[in-house]
Amino acid sequence: MIGAGLLPLVVAGCGTGGSEPASITGDQELLQEHGFADADAHEIIDQLEALPVAEQPQNLIASVTATSLQLQDDAGREAELPLPEDQFYLSVAPFVETTHECAFHSLTTCRGELRSREISVSVVDSSSGEILEEGTRTSHDNGFLGFWLPRGITAELTCTLEDYAGGASISTQAEDDLTCLTSLQLT
Repeated sequence: MIGAGLLPLVVAGCGTGGSEPASITGDQELLQEHGFADADAHEIIDQLEALPVAEQPQNLIASVTATSLQLQDDAGREAELPLPEDQFYLSVAPFVETTHECAFHSLTTCRGELRSREISVSVVDSSSGEILEEGTRTSHDNGFLGFWLPRGITAELTCTLEDYAGGASISTQAEDDLTCLTSLQLT
């Protein structure tokens, strides 16, 4: 069983719903069994997001909130790893026709429409005008593009696929900000 300090696991999204990281809360064996014993939240998120859908663990739910990565396996074991204090993870599934509602990204269950597609992206800080991301990226097999952004900003995100384009305002300021953006329709 996990300690009383562990926050409830957030799986309500797509699932059935810089600084030194703080210590891991929860079951160390869960991390070891999935090959994450020496990894931090940033590394685990990048690894799970990039896995082909067919290779994703079937017995693990991995959800990203604005402040942590929360893991739970089918045995009920849980672990929570803090995100870097100066970084925010946003996973974006631009779409043309089909989407789903989501708030907190599930690395192991969320699926987007545009799988393995080359998409031009731009992320521009709304206050400073600084270009944070720009270029062409290939969406992961799950249909998502992952962005590590500075914490504490608002920005404009633009995605373009062939003759389709769309944009959205994003925020990395609050603890309840979205980590899963599925409302960016390309028209």
